[in-house]
Amino acid sequence: MSPIHPVAARGFARSPDAYERARPGYPPAAADYLAAQLGLGPGPTVLDLAAGTGKLTRLLLATGADVIAVEPVAQMRAALPEAARVLEGTAEAIPLADGACDAATVAQAFHWFDGDAALREIHRVVRPGGQLALVWNRRRMEDPLHRAIEDLIAPHRGDAPAHGSAEWRRAFSRTSLFGPLEEREFANEQELDAEGLADRVGSTSFIAALEPPERDEVLDAVRALAGDGAVRVRYVTEVQVCPRLGTARSGARSRSAEHRSTSDLRAPVP
Repeated sequence: MSPIHPVAARGFARSPDAYERARPGYPPAAADYLAAQLGLGPGPTVLDLAAGTGKLTRLLLATGADVIAVEPVAQMRAALPEAARVLEGTAEAIPLADGACDAATVAQAFHWFDGDAALREIHRVVRPGGQLALVWNRRRMEDPLHRAIEDLIAPHRGDAPAHGSAEWRRAFSRTSLFGPLEEREFANEQELDAEGLADRVGSTSFIAALEPPERDEVLDAVRALAGDGAVRVRYVTEVQVCPRLGTARSGARSRSAEHRSTSDLRAPVP
């Protein structure tokens, strides 16, 4: 399996419970739009890549589709729903045979990938005529609460990639494997108390990766932003869909990928 960014490996391994409790889900209108664009329902197979704790996986299952959830971090995989076929793997080395699925989704994760390698692999496992969808909960940075949180966490980001940098888009601008991203936006929000807000920020990879004294200092400051009441945390949910191009598959699978695709069709959840 290809290595993942050390901040993602360390931070997400430490924070699966906080991630599941405090990360926002996706609004019904966004879920309905995604299902319609991908043609989901009973019958199709959809790959949820870098599935995390299953925030999107559960919505995909609700459509009646067969869902394969691929996630590299064991602690995250353990939280994934049993109704999905759960596999260990990365975007750059997907443990599936060529043309194994009708569509693929990536929620909150494409910025962590080697974009060029990931698009080649996604193209390989998605059947001709299929689609790829990216889903994001983008913080509304015009909101004073988000600006205050950013001031607290930005000094700790280091080299962790960010959705907001748009660096990840470069792979889409130069690929011939997928068409242009078609984007729709939906309003989304949470209401959190001080502990919920601390969990939300504490689930951020590079904050979760900090050692306790430094992490606790950041989270105490986050709790102070909420005070004794509840705060409304606003997001924009972005759904970006692009078609898989071409009829031929993008290269033969490797011997190791072929072995994984036959021996790990129903990998146990740790």
